[in-house]
Amino acid sequence: MTELEEKQITSEDYNRVTDAIQYLESNFQDQPTLEELAAHLHLSPFYTQRLFKRWAGISPKRFVQHLTLDHARKLLADSGSVMDAALDSGLSGTSRLHDLFVNVEAVTPAEYKRMGAGLRIEYGIHPTPFGECLLASTERGICGLWFTDTLGRAETLNELRDKWPEAELVENQATTEQLVNRVFALDQLNQTDDEQPLNLLIRGTNFQLQVWQALLKIPAGTVCTYGDIAEMIDKPKAVRAVGSAIGKNGIAWLIPCHRVIRKNGDTQNYRWGGLRKKAILLHEWGPYADKTAAAHD
Repeated sequence: MTELEEKQITSEDYNRVTDAIQYLESNFQDQPTLEELAAHLHLSPFYTQRLFKRWAGISPKRFVQHLTLDHARKLLADSGSVMDAALDSGLSGTSRLHDLFVNVEAVTPAEYKRMGAGLRIEYGIHPTPFGECLLASTERGICGLWFTDTLGRAETLNELRDKWPEAELVENQATTEQLVNRVFALDQLNQTDDEQPLNLLIRGTNFQLQVWQALLKIPAGTVCTYGDIAEMIDKPKAVRAVGSAIGKNGIAWLIPCHRVIRKNGDTQNYRWGGLRKKAILLHEWGPYADKTAAAHD
């Protein structure tokens, strides 16, 4: 296997990782060994070890530790002040994805009222490292990205129609495949600053737009609470409304609502599934974990 192949994340990896998460959470108190986990996954211990190194940059032993509420609480504490991080101009890790490679454009109030009238939206369904997705795009940018296995393909497409009811919807796998490949390249650190950014076109209320913009400021490898987001938009008492706005985010992964967890460390609340959220967070933590994992493995 080449070095490039070793680093690639596949949809098969995602299925195995979520299977492992379920197994390890169900058997956590027994502290399953690498061999037991490998047997459950129907893989060799060697390949199981390599799979986790590729996914999260850490061994299965450390992986188990990162599934606990204690780790989630520590991650919250280590993330420090999210407000300060939002103002930090440093470009470490995969935060470059949002610092340099995403431009956000909100529809105007008039366009919001027209509900997509006069807009042509091309869409396609594609595999990704985190499960199958439906991606929708206009000439102005990506306007939707949903993981389809939560509702099913038909219902996910209906959600796109509900979001842009007056738009012309056209299936175009060729166009959207190019975008999906860019979105989930997972190698943003190798991109140059002058590369054309990904554009997002978002439709929401003023409050929702504020919340979604705040989500873009959460650095990769960190998490924050709903209360932190409320503070970031200067509405500290609107925690419940923030949660509702996050739940209506229609552009998964790129607008990283997966980085928001409850104050008690619970990571289950995610519109595309708690297992997917944990898998994404574990993958994002990899570039930071591999700097210290050697001391623990």
